[in-house]
Amino acid sequence: METKTIQFTAGRGPAECTWVVAKVLKRFIQNCRNAGIAYTILHQEKGVENGTVQSVSLQLKGENLTSFLKDWLGTIQWIGKSTFRKYHQRKNWFIGCFELECSNELKMHEKDIEFQAIRSSGPGGQHVNKVSSAVRAKHSITGIQVLVSESRSQHQNKKIAMQRLTEQLANFNIQQLQKNLQSKWENHLNLERGNPVQVFVGTDFKMQNNKKKYKKTRSQLKMICANN
Repeated sequence: METKTIQFTAGRGPAECTWVVAKVLKRFIQNCRNAGIAYTILHQEKGVENGTVQSVSLQLKGENLTSFLKDWLGTIQWIGKSTFRKYHQRKNWFIGCFELECSNELKMHEKDIEFQAIRSSGPGGQHVNKVSSAVRAKHSITGIQVLVSESRSQHQNKKIAMQRLTEQLANFNIQQLQKNLQSKWENHLNLERGNPVQVFVGTDFKMQNNKKKYKKTRSQLKMICANN
């Protein structure tokens, strides 16, 4: 099973492009469901207009992801009249879909955790004053630390601390991923306008049929072969 992270972005495009991102996201999610691909939205930035999306990042898990994404990674074009500016003449709008490499994700390993038993404080009677049952746990790589004193059992507090560190490390990874996504977005503010991998048309957002284009190309190739 493959795991990949992608981002759809309107770049520096106007509100119309953020509308396209929202529409493409719905179409993409439906295609993921049809292909049996699991998806998680990691971060989504709303556009200025209602129902629009400036950028969105998703983590995908499934079989044959590389093949599935061939039809999505790159420039995506929508051909249609502005949904926000009635008399605007422009009819071609572009957004981008990019893959993000996530090779630096940190995993939780107990060897990377420093545990310290400390005396609990606060109400609780003599037991709290006499027994060092609370646990401070620190992830040595990131510096993330938690303090747990819910239980009178130091073993139980240590277990809870591990769970909380794992959750906080997951949040840390997402934050780092979002920073990388922002960097990725900055690098692709000027989207390539040519050679779109997907073309949609009209307010009903139909996918453009490219069969005629391919048929014309095949005819040209046949003519070249015949002349040779």
